Amino acid sequence: MSNPLYAVADFCLIPMGLPQPSVGPEIAEVQRVLEKSGLDGYGTNLEGPWDDVMRVIGECHQAVHALGCKRIATDIRIGTRTDKSITSGGNDGKVQRVVDILASEKK
Repeated sequence: MSNPLYAVADFCLIPMGLPQPSVGPEIAEVQRVLEKSGLDGYGTNLEGPWDDVMRVIGECHQAVHALGCKRIATDIRIGTRTDKSITSGGNDGKVQRVVDILASEKK
């Protein structure tokens, strides 16, 4: 494929079977992986080339398993589009579009 598919992925990683009810340390580790990834996003919403997004979600799994979590469930919702070129900041553009629409309604 000459142009890699660009993806926006919203994922929820759920550590399971831990001896304590808190998952704070595991989620903090996920955040560390996301910060090192170089992909755009906020929280667990990532955007970038498809393969990079999938790689980083996998790295999040590996990092949480390395903390001793034996089981992880992850829900993923992914959006792609081929009618428009998006290289980064796709979510920022979506938010700005809604802000602009709301601002125009106040005039």
